[in-house]
Amino acid sequence: MIKLMVGLGNPGPEYEDTRHNAGFWWIDGLARGLKVSLTPDKAYHGLVARVNHAPGASGPIWLLEPMTYMNLSGKSVAALARFFKIAPDEILAVHDELDLPPGEMKFKKGGGNGGHNGLKDMQAQLGSGDFWRLRLGIGHPGHKAEVANYVLRKPPLAERQAVEDCIEKSYGAVELMLRGEMDKALAKIHAKPPRPKPPKPAETPKPPQSGEALPKPATGEQTPPSS
Repeated sequence: MIKLMVGLGNPGPEYEDTRHNAGFWWIDGLARGLKVSLTPDKAYHGLVARVNHAPGASGPIWLLEPMTYMNLSGKSVAALARFFKIAPDEILAVHDELDLPPGEMKFKKGGGNGGHNGLKDMQAQLGSGDFWRLRLGIGHPGHKAEVANYVLRKPPLAERQAVEDCIEKSYGAVELMLRGEMDKALAKIHAKPPRPKPPKPAETPKPPQSGEALPKPATGEQTPPSS
């Protein structure tokens, strides 16, 4: 079960709306939903909230936004995890993902870091990559040399909305994560919306058969005179 939820990003207003801060967007929205406030804590090098009665949780959970800048995210995560004896597989890291387009997300446990500096430092500081990841797609600029500038720019409104839609959908799996029902959480996050049913073809009125009475004219219509 998840006891620590970490959003990865960079501190400061100049980074607030950039693609690299998708993890912060996720934590900010969850904190609002749980009606808690993130406050600075020097011991954990970040903004922290303790949630004592989160739906599905058997005890307190923690929300964390490292204020160490992305490259040193693990310094913040490891400090809090070690103090409260939270194992790597009880941690969820929410982060931006270049290999997914805006509007898509993936949920997984463990794996590599894919060149993501926040994940890389978490692995180094925790001594394990065996934590859960929620990967929020931000798209790829097309060339590796452009990645650094791309992640530190604000996305167009349509792309930001696509990420926000994923964030909103993922909140439906949070209670499952806190209960430890990770397979159900994974299925919920990866579920595709049902395809709309095709419209039924319009029914063609059948011509009257021999011996059938003709339909009566609508009210107000005149019956043509018989010859």
